[in-house]
Amino acid sequence: MASDALAESYAGAFDGRLLPGRKPALLLVDMVAAYLDPASPFFCETAAAALACAVRLRKTARQAGRPVFYSSVVYQPGGADGGLFYRKIPALKAFDHGSPLGAFPPELVPAPGERVITKQYASAFFRTGLAAELSALGIDTLTIGGFSTSGCVRASALDALQNGFAPFVVGAACADRHARPHEQNLFDLQAKYAEVIDEAEGHAILG
Repeated sequence: MASDALAESYAGAFDGRLLPGRKPALLLVDMVAAYLDPASPFFCETAAAALACAVRLRKTARQAGRPVFYSSVVYQPGGADGGLFYRKIPALKAFDHGSPLGAFPPELVPAPGERVITKQYASAFFRTGLAAELSALGIDTLTIGGFSTSGCVRASALDALQNGFAPFVVGAACADRHARPHEQNLFDLQAKYAEVIDEAEGHAILG
């Protein structure tokens, strides 16, 4: 929760609001084993609760016939396609092709026809076909959850905005290594790049 002084320092400059459009989709960013396994360098203690929220949102999306998109990170062995990002974060070797840490958990395995976007950088849009696929479907709104809040969720929400898809980030469907970057990034997303919503609002948009 932002302090009163922090909220006041943003007031008047960052008060705009986005409204959901008529054709929403659900985007689940990197909700894979690496963030759920305590032995992984990317483990987030709150990831299991965020995953449960994402599963509920996906059920609503499926029942309403809304498209569901997933992203995952996969590298060639040794990170030949990972560039400076792979060099900056050596732990990304956890996502080398074939690593079990890159797998979706059983409760979130995509169904046939649901699209998995494979990426090598933070944003689900960067060097992928996601924007083109969304545009082809007429999608104008993305309800977003995933891991981690300060990393790939933030980058994907920002790029959603920049590509013309209104981003609605479900805070309870996101997780990070520590509460502070999670809360700070949700605050900043709400101020500048997205709408940060609760789970009930996520169901309402998708339903």
